[in-house]
Amino acid sequence: MFREKRNIKTLEIFGYQTQRTLFHDGGSHSGSMWLLASKQLTKFSQLPRISLLSQGYQNVQQGFRRNFGISVKNVDEKSRKRIGWWLMGCAGMCYGAVALGGVTRLTESGLSMVNWDLFKTMKPPFGQKQWEEEFEKYKAYPEYKFKSSNQEMTLNEFKFIWSMEYGHRMWGRAIGLVFLIPCAYFWARGRFGPDMKRRMAVATTLLLAQGGIGWWMVKSGLDPSQNSSDVPRVSQYRLATHLTMAFVLYSIFFWNGLTHLLKPHDLSAVRSKLGALRGMTHGSKLMVFSTAIMGAFVAGLDAGLVYNSWPKFADKWVPENMLSRSPAWKNFFENDVTVQFVHRNLAYLTVISVLSTFLIGRRAPIPKRTRMALNLTVAAVFGQAALGVFTLINYVPVWLAACHQSGSMALLSSVLWLSHELRRLPK
Repeated sequence: MFREKRNIKTLEIFGYQTQRTLFHDGGSHSGSMWLLASKQLTKFSQLPRISLLSQGYQNVQQGFRRNFGISVKNVDEKSRKRIGWWLMGCAGMCYGAVALGGVTRLTESGLSMVNWDLFKTMKPPFGQKQWEEEFEKYKAYPEYKFKSSNQEMTLNEFKFIWSMEYGHRMWGRAIGLVFLIPCAYFWARGRFGPDMKRRMAVATTLLLAQGGIGWWMVKSGLDPSQNSSDVPRVSQYRLATHLTMAFVLYSIFFWNGLTHLLKPHDLSAVRSKLGALRGMTHGSKLMVFSTAIMGAFVAGLDAGLVYNSWPKFADKWVPENMLSRSPAWKNFFENDVTVQFVHRNLAYLTVISVLSTFLIGRRAPIPKRTRMALNLTVAAVFGQAALGVFTLINYVPVWLAACHQSGSMALLSSVLWLSHELRRLPK
């Protein structure tokens, strides 16, 4: 009788601690806790001659299902890893979409498909006649007239740019399938807690909106009234919106994938020594993101072709005509000289921020895996800076510019990983 009461008390304490931890954790870092709870509760429930204890086990299990939208028996290490790898796969596809979109823009292919439809445009042209019909549609828009002003565009040249844009659009649709179908399955099977459900709902909204925003962006390049120059191009504001959403979506996939795959470090013993490192890491994240988004304005205005010298702008440290537009704020988004100047200096500040984070982190008592993330971040920022300089002084060749854009995603990934390693966990 005494042993039975002691085991019941043990179960009560364990159940209270487990649910308290999961409540504070919000379901975002609780995969290992769920697994531990499942094993311990199963162990307690199988003890002989303890019917009350079995009833207690059922009550705690029902509490888990009610409070966290998940059954103890359905949560295990295998499921957690499966969700993690699925999310990392979605992040990888999002990375590929950004890289492919950059190449599409650099090869001036983005305005070759002049129609948008969720299903009809999935079918590519077959045969000479269909290709010629598609080419005739393209000829009615400003980009064809601009490109053919000196030399007539051939059908083969059109096929290339059309295929690039088609590949980008189909890749986006593939991301939708790879994300939405497993997401619906895991949700229906009760694999997501409340916080995870909210994050997946946000990711779903962003993903579904991206197709419409992409077409909204393309339309600005097809409409002559939307172009402020003789060169047909999409609105830099819409391009920046499209890229920003892609970065946010990638970050959601990548962060939550890491959460499900990596066991968190217990940094409570050195918490007081990590305040500065955490603060600098968050600052570096902000700088990386801001520099990348400003890069979208550089791309939208072809501002990389204005001054192709480094470190000076021609023979000056501050270029001329930086405030030639009125009102003054427009220069930071519509003046190609100002946009390049701002992007360059944001890049310098990003390097300083990441390097400062690295110097602080070198002296901090952090685990080996966290140190790996720190080293990777500082290597990525110098690599990205070098790619930016070489892209600029070589007059923005397609392959270098594509590497530079992909490098921004690699740098974002490394700083997200470092931030994830240093995140605060509940007591």
